[in-house]
Amino acid sequence: MSAHPYSPAYAAGGFGFVSGALSVDESGTAVAGRMEALEAAVARLSERLGTVGMTLRDVIKTTYFVTDVTLRDEANSQYELLFDDPRPARSFVEVAALPYGATVEIEAIAHRRH
Repeated sequence: MSAHPYSPAYAAGGFGFVSGALSVDESGTAVAGRMEALEAAVARLSERLGTVGMTLRDVIKTTYFVTDVTLRDEANSQYELLFDDPRPARSFVEVAALPYGATVEIEAIAHRRH
């Protein structure tokens, strides 16, 4: 039985649906620091995409959940580096708390480009 009752990523009809990837390290410990947390969440997102044979290049929509909406500027700078034009659509939402003490969670929808 897995640690969670859901799939980290699920592929169907050429799409990949990625469960929220938290700003934690490989052992599940929350990563401190603003950019470090964003980078950790992207690393976990990339790992999850990989489980369905996709990469960040396949992402068409993201939703960021953050415990501090002022992370938006750093996230915007990171987004410009991560994605080429046209960049994926994105929602950016502040929440009261995230699991494991994380400060960032990113979920994504990807589409296989043939």
